[in-house]
Amino acid sequence: MNTENPTQNKRYVTLYLEANPNPNSLKFVASFMLVPEAVSFDFPDAGSAELSPLAQQLFAFDYVERVFFMSNFVTVTKKDGVEWMEIQDELKKTIQQYLEDGKPVVLPQAAQNNQINENDTETEKKIKGILDEYIRPAVESDGGAIQFHSYNDGVVKVLLQGSCSGCPSSTVTLKAGIENLLKRMMPDEIKSVEAEGV
Repeated sequence: MNTENPTQNKRYVTLYLEANPNPNSLKFVASFMLVPEAVSFDFPDAGSAELSPLAQQLFAFDYVERVFFMSNFVTVTKKDGVEWMEIQDELKKTIQQYLEDGKPVVLPQAAQNNQINENDTETEKKIKGILDEYIRPAVESDGGAIQFHSYNDGVVKVLLQGSCSGCPSSTVTLKAGIENLLKRMMPDEIKSVEAEGV
């Protein structure tokens, strides 16, 4: 009698969908962590996804424009001209099957570095700390991330990732939310906040 169970190597995965402020993005939230806490991976196009087998698989669908991983979710940004109702089940099934097979979301050599390091100035350390403590949780709940890019002469530049990239409300978030917070907490150092690469 054969007692082998072909499903014993499968991982049980619960996946649910969550809308966010960007109408072209949708969050696929898993029942476990996909990447380490406070680490994100943003793939703005298929060419950037060589270190993520899951992102490569999603980019195989011609309607996928961007793929983003953080914590326990995948944010997929679709191209204009296709409706979520037409594609969300296909994407959910693809992500769920991939995760059930226990394959890596990103390869080990894919590194994301936005952590404070010893070469940062005191001002940069403060900015990164504020972004991490006050901004990241709110932006993450919307399926995106904001990464520190640079600080020069009072101007903070940040990178918008995941659902934040191309989101109609991201400029409001940037100016009304992040800029106001940084100016209030660091009035002598911060003049403005700008998005880089948008």
